[in-house]
Amino acid sequence: MNLNDLASALGCRVIGDADVEITGVAAIEQAGPAELTFLANPKYAMRARRSRAGAILVAEPIADAPMPSVVSTNPYLDFARALALFYTAPVPEPGVHPLACVHDTAVIGDHASIGPFAVVGRHVRLGRNAVLHPHVVLYDGVEIGDDFVAHAHASVREHCRIGHRVILQNGVVIGGDGFGFAKRADRSHEKIVQSGIAVIEDDVEVQSLSAVDRATVGETRVKRGTKIDNLVQVGHGSVVGEHNILCAQTGLAGSSVLERHVLLAGQVGVSGHLTIHDDAVVYAQSGVGGDVPAGAVISGSPAYDARRWRRTVAMLPKLPDLLQTVRRLEARIATLERGAEPGATRPPD
Repeated sequence: MNLNDLASALGCRVIGDADVEITGVAAIEQAGPAELTFLANPKYAMRARRSRAGAILVAEPIADAPMPSVVSTNPYLDFARALALFYTAPVPEPGVHPLACVHDTAVIGDHASIGPFAVVGRHVRLGRNAVLHPHVVLYDGVEIGDDFVAHAHASVREHCRIGHRVILQNGVVIGGDGFGFAKRADRSHEKIVQSGIAVIEDDVEVQSLSAVDRATVGETRVKRGTKIDNLVQVGHGSVVGEHNILCAQTGLAGSSVLERHVLLAGQVGVSGHLTIHDDAVVYAQSGVGGDVPAGAVISGSPAYDARRWRRTVAMLPKLPDLLQTVRRLEARIATLERGAEPGATRPPD
């Protein structure tokens, strides 16, 4: 499509030649003359001037840019929308593959697609337009809404509930047993039955090899709009609020509560039985051991205010020099004190 049509579809305006033909999108360094790229941060404007892209999505026009600009109030978001215009993932044909195993008591919605070696257990309810790729397993009693997509080797355990427009990437496990054991008198461990379920609300995506454990009693819940990255652990009985972002290798111990719009960057550890309140941000590799106030930005392990943490980290390389300075001052003070004693000889100035 030409650039003018693309900008209209995105609700943006064009500065420059609006008749450029755009056939795809690409990163700023790799984009060619028929591709759209984007620049979210103006401080990287030099990259745009060196780019071979046919057009660029920007928040403000770039002086001396060699290509037309598509001006957007949110370039990153509109770049994502442009990607969707040019790339559509393959959609399997509706129907049940002959090599799938679907129990007679399962209720399958219209236009669902169930791939080879997928297994659908007893009394499962699967909504309209659902897609189960090969080797997906839905245990007995699972209930799933419309427009569900589960990629290969995803599993949903018994009696768990999933809303509409949920995506499970490869290898996701929803409702696996929570990690619960009671110590016997001989110090061996008795497994605690995990009798609860996991509930995934509408518009959630869980990416590859992540797990949302079922509760010991009651439920573990991931609320609507939340996005969970690869290799994330949501422990039993936790509540993950609306529109959270949980980045890769993050782990929530049991009974963690995250309120709305919380962001946990990569490798954050949450110790459990605590609440992270609305709009909090936790930087990467932080350890959270207590409640986090609404709107707080924290970092470190144990985590505390990120601004103080940055100052602390900047100071750490200077500690050896500071220690040497302190030792020299201590030695000088000791010498001066000895010089003040009766009969002592004062060192020369």
